[in-house]
Amino acid sequence: MELGYWLSCEEHGPETLVRNAVAAEEAGFGFALASDHLHPWVPAQGQAPFVWAVLGAAAHATSRITLGTGVSSPIHRIHPVLLAQAAATVAAMAPGRFVLGLGEGERINEHVTGKPWPRPGVRRRMIAEAVHILRPLLAGEDVNHEGEFFTVEHAQLYTRPAARPDIWLAVAGPRTARLAAEQCDGMIGLVPQAAQVQAFEASGGRGKPVVGQLHVCLADTVADAVATTRKWWPHQALPGALLPELSRPQHVAAAVDLLGDSDLRDAVVCCHSPQAVTDAIAAFAGAGFTHLALHQVGPDQQRFLDMAHDELLPAFPS
Repeated sequence: MELGYWLSCEEHGPETLVRNAVAAEEAGFGFALASDHLHPWVPAQGQAPFVWAVLGAAAHATSRITLGTGVSSPIHRIHPVLLAQAAATVAAMAPGRFVLGLGEGERINEHVTGKPWPRPGVRRRMIAEAVHILRPLLAGEDVNHEGEFFTVEHAQLYTRPAARPDIWLAVAGPRTARLAAEQCDGMIGLVPQAAQVQAFEASGGRGKPVVGQLHVCLADTVADAVATTRKWWPHQALPGALLPELSRPQHVAAAVDLLGDSDLRDAVVCCHSPQAVTDAIAAFAGAGFTHLALHQVGPDQQRFLDMAHDELLPAFPS
């Protein structure tokens, strides 16, 4: 399994994110994915820089680590043509080490254009249509498209890498797993479910990257880790059907006030030693995941990076 690092754009400002990308490369991580948000999840996180500026700076500051989005959403906030141009520019700055992660997005970021927030089935169709536009654009083709959701008239990218970057799609069920297998180059999953991986492979995804995300809070004690999680990443414990529907950071903050400490421990690996993280990584590996991006919750990134360098990366060589 190849271990990667999560650049949390909700918790860190742009300069810190670039420094974290450099530190992740120095620690030995193979890839780093950055979240793409207009708003933080909760006001206490306090950040939401434009991910494409961050990735451009990180591409310039690093030389080996693969960079990508985790994930960008071509729903309302950014048109597929603009998303393709942004991705192609970063990919040109980091030849052979950029991947475009896509997902259906959340209301908290997409409602700002004033358009109605689509139901999940509509968002899935929008993603499928967006991929149909993105792939030829990233390959340098002149694209014309008139579809159910998007119109493109003679769009062509002139700044782009020699080879089209891979596209990974975040999946939430068998239908998005099938879409990822048929139209994309890999899948991103949030939970270590073998059934999800099997659905992806059965639809043509066998041999493609299967990428997971693991949230960790390493601290002096488990109690300290829970307290840090409550401040910086409590929304992870909200039901998956609820989180994409909330429209403002204040609404998410009100919802997480109802959560207990046990809810937070179930959602984030709250620990003071590497063993709990190692066990969680092994669960993803056992479910068939080939890549796993690790997110250290809170401001103390160096403690986690040191532990990853000394303990995790040697235990899970890529």
